Amino acid sequence: MYPESEASEAIPDHASLLTLSEEPVKRNLESHPWVQGVEVNENWNSGIVTVQVEERRPVMDAEVDGRRLVLSADGEELPGPGGAALERVELDRDQVGEILVFARTLHRSGLTLESVDGAGAGGIEATVEGREVIFSGKVDESQVMALKHIMPEHPDARVFDLRSPERVVVAPHETRSESRG
Repeated sequence: MYPESEASEAIPDHASLLTLSEEPVKRNLESHPWVQGVEVNENWNSGIVTVQVEERRPVMDAEVDGRRLVLSADGEELPGPGGAALERVELDRDQVGEILVFARTLHRSGLTLESVDGAGAGGIEATVEGREVIFSGKVDESQVMALKHIMPEHPDARVFDLRSPERVVVAPHETRSESRG
């Protein structure tokens, strides 16, 4: 979603390796809502400056208090879904806060929130590392670390439930009779 041309334009005209200051370039690029991180590499042997931009990925398309809100996993509001096929969910402000805390906890543990897929009285449904997870309220670090270790051990599990404090409940895979009926 971040045009490559904008990264090129962030380098001042007639800049050289001697006069290029990385910090203003980074600040300029990181001010764009789609940019999560920037790395500027100067190669003194070739004279080439490489700018790598890490884009934010939308994980939630929500209707909150009558307003559309698209958020990335790091909690930044994005100008739109950016082509991501996200299910629009209706949330209240408290649920948005729960989701952002959950996303940060996952990130610190090395897991990725891919999308928020639904919300209701039963909790918030999300996709984490390609797997269905349901949670509600505060999810602590120990639950997320347990989830990280349990997911690979249960490749056929339908859902991982984090709604019980200090527990990860693994829903078994579908049986043939469940998938036919």
